[in-house]
Amino acid sequence: MTEALHIVGGGMAGSEAAWQAAQAGVPVVLHEMRPHVGTFAHQTGNFAEMVCSNSFRSDDDEQNAVGLLHWEMRAAGGLIMEMADQHALPAGGALAVDRDAFAQAVTERLLAHPLITTHAGEINALPESGHWIFATGPLTSDALAQAIRVETGAEALAFFDAIAPIVHYESIDLDTAWLQSRYDKGETEEEQKAYLNCPMTKPQYEAFIDALLAADKTEFHEGETAGYFDGCLPIEVMAERGRETLRHGPMKPVGLTNAHDPLNKPYAVVQLRRDNALGTLYNIVGFQTKMKYGAQTEVFRMIPGLQDASFARLGGIHRNTFINSPTLLDDQMRLRSRPNLRFAGQITGVEGYVESASMGLVAGRLAAAEIQGRTLSAPPRVTAMGALIAHITGDAEAKTFQPMNVNFGLFTPIDDIRGGRRGRKDRYKAYTDRAKEAFTAWLG
Repeated sequence: MTEALHIVGGGMAGSEAAWQAAQAGVPVVLHEMRPHVGTFAHQTGNFAEMVCSNSFRSDDDEQNAVGLLHWEMRAAGGLIMEMADQHALPAGGALAVDRDAFAQAVTERLLAHPLITTHAGEINALPESGHWIFATGPLTSDALAQAIRVETGAEALAFFDAIAPIVHYESIDLDTAWLQSRYDKGETEEEQKAYLNCPMTKPQYEAFIDALLAADKTEFHEGETAGYFDGCLPIEVMAERGRETLRHGPMKPVGLTNAHDPLNKPYAVVQLRRDNALGTLYNIVGFQTKMKYGAQTEVFRMIPGLQDASFARLGGIHRNTFINSPTLLDDQMRLRSRPNLRFAGQITGVEGYVESASMGLVAGRLAAAEIQGRTLSAPPRVTAMGALIAHITGDAEAKTFQPMNVNFGLFTPIDDIRGGRRGRKDRYKAYTDRAKEAFTAWLG
């Protein structure tokens, strides 16, 4: 009988790893401590629960690196992408999902698989034998994090991650807010109106920034230092970098026309994106926050259209732990000191739902091949998955290693045989064409 693969953590990476290994014919035991042991951010015991945004970001597989990653995961029969597509919500050119329906669907598919069994409870030590994948994510339990520190001889790295608030749709003032995607992006009318927009005049914006900077915020415990990931900065941190920072970031008014007052250009715009299929919940895009709960309701109700907002969930901040993968992992994603242990997902130093799931996809396939006595290399580094693996297992500078989203800067450059410089659009298309060809060959 084929030896079982044990996977610790039922988030994006663990769920995808379990699916890939089971689909390859390897029995899987999926260990998940929730709901018996909870975390700050999770609300349920479902697998693949989304705790921050409900967006998988751009779905453009010709001009965007994360869109290419979507393509590779679909090509590999990824469960996460299949369920995301089934539970997609209108979001312009992005892929956003109904988070509850998505997680429930992933959970049902995993529980129904004949080769996957689940084990409820916390794993708090590194096993001496067997094949294991640790995909415990940014909220790895204290006991397991300590076991990893003891084994690796290094302090686990950490930064602080923030969560955006969610608003009940019925409490939004639609006489002030209007539906529109930036530049009316999207093929259908529903996609072109995927976002709710709340306009601000300059005085309203200035008052909002003043309140934001003065609000009570969560303080770190003594001895803690915060290294924020730039892709998920709290809005207060962005505002501290300059009063205009938010207006050129999540509150930029570019590409939007106020349907209630088309002749007056808003000075700033707050966007909300639908968070569930019913359209009853909307999250405030880019508004991750470390403000205390009372301050959040007070400050966010200063936004025109949200003056009577009722919040289904307020924002928050939590520790996000990851290992120094360039020094600890080999190119098979195995711990160099304990090759029977693999790591996958955000704990390896990738950032984002799709990046995490893709690392689970690769780890599950590599582990399954090893158990079955087959030889399988990691995806070629010219692919999106291969570029991420190359980055975390060797390309990144260990001394300054920080979580990274997939981006074309991680890809091997393309020489232009014409001798001139490619335009960005042509260059990105060349990256994606090359990656698709190489990834298809790797699957074969």
